[in-house]
Amino acid sequence: MKQKKYDTAYLKMAQEWAKLSHCQRKQVGSLIVKDGMIISDGYNGCPSGFENTCEDEEGNTKWYVLHAEANAIMKVARSTNDCKGATLYLTLSPCKECSKLIHQAGIKRLVYLDKYKDTTGLDFLRKAGIDILHYTDAK
Repeated sequence: MKQKKYDTAYLKMAQEWAKLSHCQRKQVGSLIVKDGMIISDGYNGCPSGFENTCEDEEGNTKWYVLHAEANAIMKVARSTNDCKGATLYLTLSPCKECSKLIHQAGIKRLVYLDKYKDTTGLDFLRKAGIDILHYTDAK
């Protein structure tokens, strides 16, 4: 019961973080929590130093837009912390490319709200032994 309370709170925070994204098509937020502390956060958007427009003139996402979880993992990599054994909270389940980063970073638990259209990333994480929870109570 206590874990559910924390999962709900962290997912609500990830939803708020997603609102910081400048992307029009989809705004995604993430938090990485380890030992009861938020060690990183992220949202989808363009790399530092680039414009904040995520879509081209046709409405397609630019190839260099970073996903929320990738931004959060990279933020940890620049710190003195690490993701080993951490929980990743996401507003949208990860794509297959980000799933590789999640596994390599040592994240052991994933809690997400909405399911991405391609579930290859989730399938990979299950195969890697990541504990996955599709959470619908935080909406």
